[in-house]
Amino acid sequence: MLILGIETSCDETSVSLIEVRKNKLQIISNVVSSQISKHAPFGGVVPSLAAREHVANLSSVTKTAMGNFKIEDIDLISVTAGPGLISSLLVGTAFAKALAYKYKKPIIGINHIEGHISSNWLGPITQDQKSTRPLPSRDQVGKINPPAGRARNQDCPPEIGDSGIFPALCLVVSGGHTSLVFMEKFCKYRLVGETLDDAAGEAFDKIARMLELGYPGGPAISAEAEKFKTHDEKLKVNLPRPMIDSKDLDFSFAGLKTAVLYLIRGLTKKYKLSEIKASVAKEAQAAIVDVLVIKTKRAALRLKARSIMLSGGVSANKLLREKIVELGKNLKIKTFIPQLAYTTDNAAMIALAGYFQFKFKNQPISSLGWQKVKTDANWEIV
Repeated sequence: MLILGIETSCDETSVSLIEVRKNKLQIISNVVSSQISKHAPFGGVVPSLAAREHVANLSSVTKTAMGNFKIEDIDLISVTAGPGLISSLLVGTAFAKALAYKYKKPIIGINHIEGHISSNWLGPITQDQKSTRPLPSRDQVGKINPPAGRARNQDCPPEIGDSGIFPALCLVVSGGHTSLVFMEKFCKYRLVGETLDDAAGEAFDKIARMLELGYPGGPAISAEAEKFKTHDEKLKVNLPRPMIDSKDLDFSFAGLKTAVLYLIRGLTKKYKLSEIKASVAKEAQAAIVDVLVIKTKRAALRLKARSIMLSGGVSANKLLREKIVELGKNLKIKTFIPQLAYTTDNAAMIALAGYFQFKFKNQPISSLGWQKVKTDANWEIV
């Protein structure tokens, strides 16, 4: 089955082409047009600007992703229908539905969170896929691009159709979402924990702004934390770990942002901001990661998970990845972490989620008309 994935939930315009044959996945293309430079001056995503960029870029990104393929070759169109910025979502879904209508192709609307979870099944991008030469034609797929290899310090991506990894506990961490999702089997989810206010990614962005580190905040905080030196300990920087001792599996990061604000105000009475950046960044990152890992451990033990999956934009954080892998080893259960290329919003994960929906929910092709795709900016995964 050849699947075209389209992702425009926020500020990334992405189109991907994947093929699944006999439970073997081949990522033919995964093109992402980033808008970071457009939104950086504002310190965050501007919805109207994001939507305009999607309109301007979607056709060309699709053409690049399709390569030598034609829309007539496609067996299924998979598009992000929510949650996300409504203006951005409408651009992507309208484009996908127009393709489905014109070429009479089946189409599935995908929950963005389910897409992130599906990124755990995506293998590393091969050198052939990174090259600038034309993409292979359909009969060449599988001959040019070799199977995905093993990722360092984590388990291989699970096999499509392998039920031995379930039940799985999925930690989804991004700028808009921080959730613990219990995955009983393919396409069956239960929300067991979520943020009560701000997402972890949003906390990273706001803290980075306080420290004048730029946007996006996650990579900026991580890079600054790497600069920390032992002698910086004289600052005695300590931050709270919100809700780390609560019996539930929910999160809260709004209070942490406030604590960082007051910490910076106090320290800058004695030090220059440049002198405290590394210390505050290191402690803030540690506070966020500690909470995420402890809550994940508590949930995995309570729910008797057979595997742990990490996903979302914040899953690119080096410290978080290391701690989750360590947690899996300590609990003696498998741990899956997406390749860095698939941690941020991308269409390959949406295409694969569409395949899962089609296969494991046994949806007949005749039921997948363009009229069935509904855009919902607040779509809950369960």
